Amino acid sequence: MLADPQTQRQFFEPRAAPAAQVMALIDPLVTICVLLLAMALFRVPFDGPYLILALVVFSLTFPGQLPGASTVGALAGEVVIGWVTTVALLLFIGWATGTMEIFDPRVLSAWLIATPVARFATHLGVPKLLLRLLAAEGAQRVAVIAGACGLGRTLTEQIRRQPLLGVRIAGFFDDRGPERTMESARGIGPILGTIDELPSYAKSHRVDLIYITLPMASQPRIVRLLDQLHDTTASIYFVPDIFLFDLIQARIDTIGGIPVAAVCETPFHGLDGVVKRASDIVLALLILLLISPLLLAIAIGVKLSSPGPVLFRQRRYGLDGREIQVYKFRSMRVTEDGEVIRQATRDDERVTRFGAFLRRYSLDELPQFINVLQGRMSVVGPRPHAVAHSEMYRRLIKGYMIRHKVRPGITGWAQVNGFRGETRTLDRMESRIAYDLAYLRHWSLQLDLWIVLKTVFTVLNDRNAY
Repeated sequence: MLADPQTQRQFFEPRAAPAAQVMALIDPLVTICVLLLAMALFRVPFDGPYLILALVVFSLTFPGQLPGASTVGALAGEVVIGWVTTVALLLFIGWATGTMEIFDPRVLSAWLIATPVARFATHLGVPKLLLRLLAAEGAQRVAVIAGACGLGRTLTEQIRRQPLLGVRIAGFFDDRGPERTMESARGIGPILGTIDELPSYAKSHRVDLIYITLPMASQPRIVRLLDQLHDTTASIYFVPDIFLFDLIQARIDTIGGIPVAAVCETPFHGLDGVVKRASDIVLALLILLLISPLLLAIAIGVKLSSPGPVLFRQRRYGLDGREIQVYKFRSMRVTEDGEVIRQATRDDERVTRFGAFLRRYSLDELPQFINVLQGRMSVVGPRPHAVAHSEMYRRLIKGYMIRHKVRPGITGWAQVNGFRGETRTLDRMESRIAYDLAYLRHWSLQLDLWIVLKTVFTVLNDRNAY
């Protein structure tokens, strides 16, 4: 399975061209400029609170979104979703700190409405302007690829999708026969010669970038080529064929100066882990404080509706596949936690009448905010499965256990995309796992907030939950 294109770009991407660096600043600068204009419109001085607001906004929006949408509608959707998640986080911070009343409501209203419009217009116009400047100044860098293989083709397609990188692929070099090389390079570029001819071509045609996509089995050829390329001024990138596999948070690191390649790693590495844990603690504390009366009412309802404990503890796999105890309000007449556990189904006779109401609106999951404070779970992450189910699916679904590289969540990317509740077939479970792994690849604090907001609407509007 070919690695996710976004992962490939993060792992071995050429140093960003000035145009791409400018685009990274567009969202934060536009957002702050609109705020300043709104303040000038209503004659509000730019004092301490607004300075802090501007700094917080810059940190939340940097780096900005690089152009990735293929249509105007898709671009509008990206801008709106990005801004809604940022505003939701700002409102939460303002509510939590009690600073909402400090700011002029007229300024905030104008800023909230005008910012997405300004961002959308900027994303439409600035890339075209930057591309014209690149063409006018001849700032495009010329690149060639050693290896007209599937990986070379994929790399070429990704570079062409990002014109602001300022890279033009001149063609390929390959030692295979004309029939095989022409078939591999069809539609993406000409075959310029053999591998041995690449160094002389690079010198005579002023090549700026050379990408080596030869398979690692061709190590002697790669070593010889690198030795020959020492006589050129081209920047050289080696793109190993580990990208033929599915990668999770791939990146390059060093240990004592020795480069090591991470091909499967948690997204919560270093500072990101601190940010994730801090956001979990703050969210869990605030939510538990807000819903404490509801928790008491549900506990009384469970106790009165059927005999048995109020809370149900079940063994599930947590971070790194370690067993954890997950809390739920009991919604059934039984408390199964053995080697064989039957998933709840529609009209399941084990579910109490009050339990059915709790499950319908996911209220039975609320005690898991205690699990979050304990460090066993996260607010957002792959949903934990019973140990018996995990042992079954790890044998049936490739990559199933990778989802345990992060803490399990109360809600997750799969749940807000239609995979909440029972998974009747193996295909549905495979799709759920695919969403879980996509979450690991693309995690961000904004994505977490978007999932939390979307969860509320999903729970309220899901008529098929049980």
